[in-house]
Amino acid sequence: MSKMKLGRGLEAIMSPLTATQNNDAVERVENISIDKIKPNRHQPRTLFNEEKLQELADSIKENGLLEPIIVVRSVAPGEYELIAGERRLRASKLAGFTEIRAIIQEGASDKDKLDLALIENIQREDLNPIEEALAYKKYSEEYKYTQEQISKIVKKNRSVIANSLRLLNLPGNIQTMIIDGKLSSGHGRMLASITDENKLQEMASQILNEGLTVRDVELKVSEVKGKKEKVVKVKQQDAEISNLIDELQRVYGTKIAITGNGKKGKITFNYSNLEELERISNILRKQ
Repeated sequence: MSKMKLGRGLEAIMSPLTATQNNDAVERVENISIDKIKPNRHQPRTLFNEEKLQELADSIKENGLLEPIIVVRSVAPGEYELIAGERRLRASKLAGFTEIRAIIQEGASDKDKLDLALIENIQREDLNPIEEALAYKKYSEEYKYTQEQISKIVKKNRSVIANSLRLLNLPGNIQTMIIDGKLSSGHGRMLASITDENKLQEMASQILNEGLTVRDVELKVSEVKGKKEKVVKVKQQDAEISNLIDELQRVYGTKIAITGNGKKGKITFNYSNLEELERISNILRKQ
């Protein structure tokens, strides 16, 4: 594993980054035509805030492009494929520029392109939680990376990767709420722990209607789980008491009732005459 040459601007925010690449790879910085740049096929980001893009465009108009984008040469002569800097490219177009300063990276693999696009977006906090989860999923499925390996690439704990991927188990409408910012990723993680979809949808509506915090949802989910565990314990206890009653009735030959709970209660022996009472008493004396 060797270090990709990123250019000082991007390297400053991403270093240390490791990726597979040709050791002979070199880079050049040039002004190239914006019309000659194709989007990054591996760009994990799909949504761009128009208001923020306009703010960036205004800044570029006033101050110029402070950090060049990164591209690789395309198979078509004179054309390029974007690796990192899509917001800057879009904002430059919006600002009316026809050329943009770019680092031309030679020898970048498809995985290098995904690495750079993902890391730049994550470290700049440009991805919404679902886009981020989908990017991790792509690493896992296309490149057969483990969560531990992904965590090393993006410099985040493995548990963060695991929790992110759990969001993809949520129903589509809940994922849309997260994309739209109506629910946070924290809300999503709590909702993902609810297995009953009806209850999940009810909880999501409750979050929106009542403005519940992540902590509020966590307490409610714990309460629901606690009730379920209690019901399971009661059913287990009922089964054990039923088996005990059957065994006592077999031994004493009479109807027996047990009332109470696991801590205290009483056992009742039923008899229909003095003879039966004496028989039961004799058995008890022998115990």
